[in-house]
This record gives sequence, structure tokens and C-alpha cells, in this order.
Amino acid sequence: MIELNIFSLQNPKSPVSEAFRTLRTNIQFSGIDKDIKSMVVTSIGSEEGKTTISINIAVTMAQTDSKVLLVDCDLRKPSLHRYFGIDSLRGLTNILIQNIDYNEILYEFDEIPELHIIGSGPIPPNPAELLGSNKMKNFLENMKDQYDMVILDTPPIGLVTDSALLSTIVDGTVLVCAVGKTDINMAKRSKDLLDRVNANILGVVLNKVPINGGGYYKYHYSKYYYSYYDNPKTKGK
Repeated sequence: MIELNIFSLQNPKSPVSEAFRTLRTNIQFSGIDKDIKSMVVTSIGSEEGKTTISINIAVTMAQTDSKVLLVDCDLRKPSLHRYFGIDSLRGLTNILIQNIDYNEILYEFDEIPELHIIGSGPIPPNPAELLGSNKMKNFLENMKDQYDMVILDTPPIGLVTDSALLSTIVDGTVLVCAVGKTDINMAKRSKDLLDRVNANILGVVLNKVPINGGGYYKYHYSKYYYSYYDNPKTKGK
């Protein structure tokens, strides 16, 4: 049973879904020198909606018949298993530590056949070391051969180094900020951290935008900024 509302699936004609389609298009066209086939989605701090964003980007891309893999790389506070109702004890860490074939761990999303999910698996004592290992790099390269897009849902970059490590082995990184929640100084430090590791920052998603004026949804986007309304009933991580 899915715990999280997937706007782009359940309300495809809504402004929210249109905002995600715009985000999808901008991501696809952001690869000038090479195609964007893998990306990190992270946030500045906790509870800013990065997992909600990750899921809806994945769904929107899969709706174009692209083969998409969504991986829970938050090995500290994983959540994809809860949202999709999959086994929390089988996932990425089993692949990296126990050398289990990814096909044994893979979850196929019935409502969208092109979308596959891999959960985190058991939480390891050394998340950063595991995500920064050659095994993780080799796993990602293998997945890029199998899928059109690989999306990594990662921990907040303002709190731990995991996302920065992963940003060095993917084609692009998306930062999620929440209106009224994200600390500006922490956001600046997070960007500086990504710059220091030469991460390819694709853009920033502005999340939890307030609704004003008769219940109309308002969103803004440009080349580098996107807005998206996070339903209070479906608070993402």
C-alpha cells in the first residue's frame, strides 16, 4: 500500500503535475555535453520534501516510457520502503555488502511498469564509507547501462557528507529547499560543499510554497528554480 500521494500519477492534469513535467523537461535539457542518466536528489535539512520530490520526478519520467530506477541511498533514515510498502530489510546494502544480484532486490511498481525501486536495506554502521566505495560506483555504472535514468534519494547534504560523495559519481544533483524552513546560511554552505567536489548542480526545487488567494496553486520556475506544492497530508522527508 502506498503511503505517499503521487501527484503526477493521481492528478496528472493538476498544476502540481505540470510543474513536475516542467522540472522533468529542464532536467532532460540540462545535459549539454552529455545526457543526464543519473542524479542525486538531496535537501539542505530534514523534512524539506526531498523524498516526495524524488518519487514524483521518477514517476513523471517513467510516464514518458523511459526506464527509471529509484534508489533509496539514505542509509541513515530511509523511507522509500514505507512509501511503496516494500521490504525494509532488502535493498541497496544487501547488494553492496552481500553481493546479492539487484534483480532479487528490485521492486516493480505495478501502476507504472517502467518504474523500478530499490530500497535501502538494513542500515549499516558506516553509510558514508559504503556509499563512497568502488562497489557503489560500479553498481551505479551497471544501473546506468540498464536504465534511462537512475535517481538516488539521499540524506540532507547540510547534515551529512553522503550526498556530496554520491554527487561525484552521478551526472547531476538537484537541491530541495523548503519555504520558511531552509536556513539560508546552511543552504550557502551546502552549495559550497557541492562546488568543492565539482558536483554538477542542475537546479533547486523550492518546496512547500504557501497557497494564497482563493485556493489557487501558485508556482514559479526558471532555468534554475522550480516550485512545487507539498500537500500537508503527505509530508515528505
